[in-house]
Amino acid sequence: MSSTSEQQTPLVAVVLAAGKGTRMKSNRAKVLHTLCGVPMVNYVIEAIRPLSPDDLTVVVGHQAPEVEAVLPEDARSVLQREQLGTGDAVRVALREIEAEEGTLLVVNGDGPLISCATLGGLVERHRTAGVGATVLVAQMDDPSGLGRVTEDAGVVRIVEERDASEAERENRLVNLGLYAFELRDIREALGSLESDNDQGELYLTDALEVIGRRSRAVTYRLEDLAEANLVNDRAQLARAEEILRRRILDAHMQEGVTVRDPVSTHIEAMVEIGRDTVILPGTMLRGRTRIGSDCVIGPSADLLDTTVEDGATVEHSVGRGASVGPGASVGPYAFLRPGTVLEAGSKVGAYCEVKNTRVGRGSKVPHLSYVGDATIGEGANLGAGTITANYDGVNKSRTEIGDGVFTGINTNLIAPVKVGDRAYLGAGATVNKDIPADKLAVGAPARVIRDSPNKPKGSPGGAKE
Repeated sequence: MSSTSEQQTPLVAVVLAAGKGTRMKSNRAKVLHTLCGVPMVNYVIEAIRPLSPDDLTVVVGHQAPEVEAVLPEDARSVLQREQLGTGDAVRVALREIEAEEGTLLVVNGDGPLISCATLGGLVERHRTAGVGATVLVAQMDDPSGLGRVTEDAGVVRIVEERDASEAERENRLVNLGLYAFELRDIREALGSLESDNDQGELYLTDALEVIGRRSRAVTYRLEDLAEANLVNDRAQLARAEEILRRRILDAHMQEGVTVRDPVSTHIEAMVEIGRDTVILPGTMLRGRTRIGSDCVIGPSADLLDTTVEDGATVEHSVGRGASVGPGASVGPYAFLRPGTVLEAGSKVGAYCEVKNTRVGRGSKVPHLSYVGDATIGEGANLGAGTITANYDGVNKSRTEIGDGVFTGINTNLIAPVKVGDRAYLGAGATVNKDIPADKLAVGAPARVIRDSPNKPKGSPGGAKE
């Protein structure tokens, strides 16, 4: 990798992602299970990508269309129609790989904690050793369930735990299922294997031993044992996610974000946060949520695919596909549903639900209100219990509330309806007709009785009643 000849040596990568993962006890393919919001197979691909492979192939099988749907565009998929073992999976991939010379990197799709540094070290160890195969190994305190590795005179042998003797089980050097092969050697080895075992499968570990006898094989020892956390069941999934979650939190804190209680804070991999923002305990930030600078989020905020601009606060609230403008305030106990846009300095307060609505600059929906399918102008104030009745059982209609409007408590706005600028609605009003600008309306149904207290002094009389 450091020499010219190494740089010119082709590198092709294969990710094994065809298995069902029966120990997960799931209706979903194992590699589709997410950690911090990202399918585990994509972590493996991201670790490979900085090595700039000439070819990146993912072997799919069980639920192939669903797995293909989450793969990035630069990852080619090939189908293993029958799951006949890891050796068969690599053989299927090699049929689609044109290169005859170079290095083949094989990585399991269920190792989401593997790093680019480790994969790069594996490839470098393989190339500098000048061997036919190199396998990644680790010395584990608890090797239960993993194949044991022995290395002798250029031959690396892997014994699965179920087949190991008592003496072999005492060996704590284990196989992690990541390999570097010379393309020519692995093609020849797979061509000579037979599926003469109980499962009728071809095992890549058998090919490793064949290559060792022909052109030597070596091991490369993993330094960071956290990367050895393969995911085969739900408990291992939880342990791997815990490690990833802490990595994500540490990365944000290193960039100037304050996380008051990392133990109770969950931030997914795609989330962006600006510096000097404070994340309070019990907060979950998920999906493509983006938080600006100098915000206060939490405690107990749950935001999914939501944008929060600089200086805003979100307390004890839920956001789904919403946008919170600069300096805006949300909560406590508010629910911002998809399509909600809060402009600068606006407020949605306690026990409010807002859906598909634009709340104008400086406007307030302070408490106990439902506002759906509405447009609210600037500087408006909706009293407690204001409701937009947007659904008539067949259609959803919009409510338009102008600048500077004031609604009293328990106001009902029956859409479609427009409330003009600076109009004033008395407590308990039920509005089923448009209210002109600068007028006061009361009652159920609401009727205009005089000019609004909000009407600018010295302005003309306005529309006739």
